[in-house]
Amino acid sequence: QVQLVESGGGSVQAGGSLRLSCAASGYTYNSYCMGWFRQAPGTEREGVADVYTGGGSTYYADSVKGRFTLSLDNAKNTLFLQMNSLKPEDTGIYYCAAGNTYACYSHSWRNFGVWGQGTQVTVSS
Repeated sequence: QVQLVESGGGSVQAGGSLRLSCAASGYTYNSYCMGWFRQAPGTEREGVADVYTGGGSTYYADSVKGRFTLSLDNAKNTLFLQMNSLKPEDTGIYYCAAGNTYACYSHSWRNFGVWGQGTQVTVSS
């Protein structure tokens, strides 16, 4: 059974940093798409960043480019999201997700079939 376990959320002031981690287990495929999404109250789930574990470029949403960095430790099946220069509009629940190859082309939450439980990120002004 595939599982994604997130950690690292919290509360920071604007301009601060947080690092999220997502440990994957039980995946039967050698390569797949992994990413982070976020959702604020009353809004649709938004893609933040994703990467194909088999190699390739990393996708970032325009709203986080230059501030967030996605990294992957393949040996540990762990995905990290380093978030710097945080803004109040970054507040939300952050979800780790995994999907097939196409998920890394579409960047849409609809193509990610496995989700973590979510971790809250709150940025105060």
